[in-house]
Amino acid sequence: MEISLGQLALQLGGRLDGDDEALVVTGVAGYDQVVDGQVTYVREERHLPAAEASPALAIIAPSSVTRAGKPLIIVDDPRAAFARALQLFDWRRRPIPGVDRTASVAQSAAIHGRAYVGPQAIIGERAVIGDGCIIYPHAVIGDDVEIGADTIVYANVSIYPRCTIGSRVILHAGTVVGADGLGFEPTPEGWQKIPHLGTVVIEDDVEIGANVTVDRATTGATVVGAGTKIDNLVHIAHNVRVGRRCMIVAQVGIAGSSVLEDGVIIAGQAGVGDHRHVGAGAQIAVRAGVTRDVPAGAKISGYPAQSHSDQLRMEAALRRLPELLETVKRLERLLAEEGKGMSEA
Repeated sequence: MEISLGQLALQLGGRLDGDDEALVVTGVAGYDQVVDGQVTYVREERHLPAAEASPALAIIAPSSVTRAGKPLIIVDDPRAAFARALQLFDWRRRPIPGVDRTASVAQSAAIHGRAYVGPQAIIGERAVIGDGCIIYPHAVIGDDVEIGADTIVYANVSIYPRCTIGSRVILHAGTVVGADGLGFEPTPEGWQKIPHLGTVVIEDDVEIGANVTVDRATTGATVVGAGTKIDNLVHIAHNVRVGRRCMIVAQVGIAGSSVLEDGVIIAGQAGVGDHRHVGAGAQIAVRAGVTRDVPAGAKISGYPAQSHSDQLRMEAALRRLPELLETVKRLERLLAEEGKGMSEA
């Protein structure tokens, strides 16, 4: 795709600073990767020199940037504008609707005429595939699964029976929705399996990364709220309820029956214990271990997780530990010498 610089500025809701409306834009990229014909962006004026030194045709910039050695597209939020520009130049194309001849589709399944089902995908009994859905090769859609409009299911995704997936959801390759949770009861004969007869509900506009597992509930439903975004390699256990517009970064584990309210952010490799309640807007730092409930709006870190400010003070104190130990040893020597002197007297 090609577009004039002036048209690009209009598409981004920005103002072009310069008389270069007719310049042809062939793409967008970061200032450390941009090539001839492409546009880049900066979020802060301190990054402007690097963008100016790049081969970029023009720079998407905030209003705080008033002069540059290249044409500027002035916008309120450069990163959001950059994201919209990437969408304009997205080279990926939707497949043509239809069901590939090698796909296995149950007779009772209902597939919308504008949906696409790829090679060797499997669609179970009474499954419903909505308008504009894309089911890529080797995906497995179980019996009685419902998938809303314009949802994308990438290759090798498995959706177990009786799960519900909303509209405009994206499930990346290798993700599993609806596997049994870890439910076993110890008995003299060994571990007795607890059947998981519940379901999973993924609401609208959720994106789930590659190789994520969302376990089905024992009874009731495991729920991922609308607009939530989940990175790769995350585990969401049985009966967890994730609120709306949460952000969960890679390698997070959320144990059974925990509740995340709306807008929670969990950084990479953090863990939430079972039956914990995390309040709306709380932020959990990287590698934190949540062993108790978290109030709304709190920022926590460390293991066990506590107030982020308290954790920072503890880490600062730990850095001084060698110095403090030396001080203690020195005081012990002085006391020992003083005691020795007193005994000799």
